Amino acid sequence: MKWLLKLLLTAVAVFVLEKILPGITVDSYIDAIWAALVIGILNSFVRPLLIFLTLPATLITMGLFLFVINAFMIMMAGNFLDGFTVDSFWWALLFSVLLSFLQPILHSVLGKEERPS
Repeated sequence: MKWLLKLLLTAVAVFVLEKILPGITVDSYIDAIWAALVIGILNSFVRPLLIFLTLPATLITMGLFLFVINAFMIMMAGNFLDGFTVDSFWWALLFSVLLSFLQPILHSVLGKEERPS
């Protein structure tokens, strides 16, 4: 249940960032939900592989190359979805940076997860 709320909050973040950034277009709130879902799936499966393959570049840049990987994930999501478009790499980079700052703020609304002892 909590993952569904996180997905919806990420969709809110996608929709809000679309209003702020002119290089990002989301046709509807449903498309924002799909974008959040696809970004989450890509971050779960493709991102770890890319991090492993680009580990030397990530180490040399002291982790800054991870922003490039995040932007690549955003651009891939834009290619998979018709209702979510990204105009350029630079818009994807700015979107990914702002999304990475906005997500923890929105997810803090859910509170801490209680773990059984």
